[in-house]
Amino acid sequence: MPFHSITKLKRTSPSSSSLYYLLNPNAFTHLSYHSIPSPTPQQNTNPKSQQTLYPSYKLHALPTHQSTSFYYGSLLQSCIARKAINPGKQLHAHLCHMGLGFDLFIATKLVNFYSVCNALRNAHLLFDRIPKSNLFLWNVLIRGYAWNGPYEAAISLYHQMLEYGLAPDNFTYPFVLKACSALSAIEEGRNIHEHAIRTGWETDVFVGAALIDMYAKCGCVESARKVFDKIEVRDTVLWNSMLAAYSQNGHPDESLTLCSEMALAGMRPTEATLVTVISASADIAALPQGIELHGFSWRHGFDSNDKVKTALVDMYAKCGSVKVARNLFERLKEKRVVSWNAIITGYAMHGHATEALDLFEEMKEKSLPDHITFVGVLAACSHGGLLDEGWIFFESMVRDYHIDPTIQHFTCMVDLLGHCGRLDEAYNIIMQMRVMPDSGVWGALLNSCKIHGNIELGEVALEKLIELEPDDSGNYVILSNIYAQAGKWEGVARLRKLMIDKGIKKSIACSWIEVKNKVHAFLSGDISHPNSDAIYAELKRLEGRMKEAGYVPDTGSVFHDVEDDEKTNMVCSHSERLAIAFGLICTPLGTRLLITKNLRVCEDCHVAIKFISKITEREITVRDVNRYHHFEDGLCSCGDYW
Repeated sequence: MPFHSITKLKRTSPSSSSLYYLLNPNAFTHLSYHSIPSPTPQQNTNPKSQQTLYPSYKLHALPTHQSTSFYYGSLLQSCIARKAINPGKQLHAHLCHMGLGFDLFIATKLVNFYSVCNALRNAHLLFDRIPKSNLFLWNVLIRGYAWNGPYEAAISLYHQMLEYGLAPDNFTYPFVLKACSALSAIEEGRNIHEHAIRTGWETDVFVGAALIDMYAKCGCVESARKVFDKIEVRDTVLWNSMLAAYSQNGHPDESLTLCSEMALAGMRPTEATLVTVISASADIAALPQGIELHGFSWRHGFDSNDKVKTALVDMYAKCGSVKVARNLFERLKEKRVVSWNAIITGYAMHGHATEALDLFEEMKEKSLPDHITFVGVLAACSHGGLLDEGWIFFESMVRDYHIDPTIQHFTCMVDLLGHCGRLDEAYNIIMQMRVMPDSGVWGALLNSCKIHGNIELGEVALEKLIELEPDDSGNYVILSNIYAQAGKWEGVARLRKLMIDKGIKKSIACSWIEVKNKVHAFLSGDISHPNSDAIYAELKRLEGRMKEAGYVPDTGSVFHDVEDDEKTNMVCSHSERLAIAFGLICTPLGTRLLITKNLRVCEDCHVAIKFISKITEREITVRDVNRYHHFEDGLCSCGDYW
């Protein structure tokens, strides 16, 4: 409103008084410039009425500058608390008319108000026109940019503040470090860390948590741990920051270990604690630890916390217990989008496409799907070989939900088309993508080429993969296997020479199983385990019973130019079979076995495990690098489509 249009305020009624707006949040929707009362006794000539309207002020004190600033400061604080941008702007106009627009106390409140409301241009304009000796003033503007960007402005203000001669405090550092985190500005973050050491704030819990978060976001977990170890008096926020640092940087084991230390230190877990460590156990399919955390969360009163329950749904699904995950999902009081996504993705990764798609149809009636939902839906179609349905959902995502396809959606579609033998269509999708194809997209095409023996497209895919991740041995091995399947041993030799020249070593297949809270790892042909003799004896016994049941070894997965007998011995001692044999001799009859493998399960082992599940009457779950396989009574959940 232009200042020349401001007219003299009329007497206000109790319904338009400042106290009314401070106590009634809904009143701000009706606030106009002319409804803002001035703190002057002339507004009401009745002293008793005046004291009713402003019970916290003495009548004779209202006209003083100090009480006027405090009065309007209270109104501004109410606007800040509610992020009421329009009433706040109207109040600002009124303050300018009264000559209080550049009062330091009021102006600082206004900068804070505009920063909280993400009106940073207004905040900065006012900041530039007032004295800057107040550290709080700098902090609120740095915080505004750290929260909302541009993050570079927060860092620039920090340096201006130092030049102005002000010393940062334990609020300044967390704000500017948050900006460094958002930019992954590790060098700037280290410089600020050094300054925090010089000013004695490094061991403050607020500053420490911010440093840990900054180092974690920049991938420097060791630096984060050094900060954590220096702080002797730790609060829950600090512990949570370090737990998240481990979990988000691919160190789930360390996150679980630290959680145990936190419990021993007598720290009560929070929602963030439990969600972080439950997710860490899900990442490594550590079901025993996940079950322990489930009970731990219940004992600490989180049995009705839906965010913790959703993390448990995700954990049980990723650990192979999809039935338990579904049970927990159905008990949620409020099924949020993230909850639906967890259970739909859980069913998808286990190959239960029908259940995943049924849940999606149910979700559409109760919640709005997001881009993650469609990743789960398309993955379900891919794992189930549902080509027509996959196209329908992909097109619906764009047309009906206005979601632009991401690299994850394209990866699912390339994988789906490739598995169905539509390799040319898969390649055409890659060529028409509006986003740059990543290694996941080209990897999906290369895997499909292996399934269908397409050498030409396989070579194209490997060429792109070498550009994106030149040191990943798995890509070279897949094309080498495609050559071997076609009997092109010169191609195999050429790729092996290329790997040797580049110093690239083939990834070693490894499988592991947890028995009695101890993890046992096996390599192919491994004889280093203390129970090695018993393991191979069990494999020999199983091999005899499997052959009686009709099993014939498929040595097509052995891509070495050796005799057939040697190939048979090689496939029969693959790492997943050793882990299964160990589980069979070390667990009671009927116990479900969970095996994790770092590579894809080979075709022969997939057939063999189906026989083993029927012969031993065991449920065997194998989590390989791509998906889960549930073997029971001679069948696999993937329907032999993977």
